[in-house]
Amino acid sequence: MAAQPHPDPAPLTVGCAVLTVSDTRTPDTDRSGQLMQSALTAAGHRVLAYRILSDEPDAIRTTVLDWCADGELAAILLNGGTGIAPRDTTYDEIAALLDKTLPGFGELFRYLSYGEIGSRAMASRAIAGIHQNTLIFSLPGSSNAVRLGMESLILPELTHLVRQLQGLR
Repeated sequence: MAAQPHPDPAPLTVGCAVLTVSDTRTPDTDRSGQLMQSALTAAGHRVLAYRILSDEPDAIRTTVLDWCADGELAAILLNGGTGIAPRDTTYDEIAALLDKTLPGFGELFRYLSYGEIGSRAMASRAIAGIHQNTLIFSLPGSSNAVRLGMESLILPELTHLVRQLQGLR
């Protein structure tokens, strides 16, 4: 892992929500959603909401907008629905909601994925950005993709990004 350009001050606990987009997963079979939740908790953050939704655009949009309006949530993490199959609509809904994008997130995720899965990484439409002062990260639904995104990108920068959004030092 690359060195941080400057260290963050004291730790910050971030209120988070986890959304799994899947037509087949249940709370018992949602390994990716469980992985996101346990990684956030282990890093000292709070998971304040968790839901599994079918890959239905209106449901994704409504849930994300509701969570963005919740003042306790500083970050929303999604998994699933980022591919190119006809039912994969997460990317399209999230991209349409973002006030600001973090293009480097998707670029870095695909670069890191390429090292693990080769050229199939190009089919990932991982995306991140901000809507109404809430960070949104959207990853593919595979557990390996979630692990990679959480360990390499989201957890190392979550506190820093929240501090920037909230004007904290």
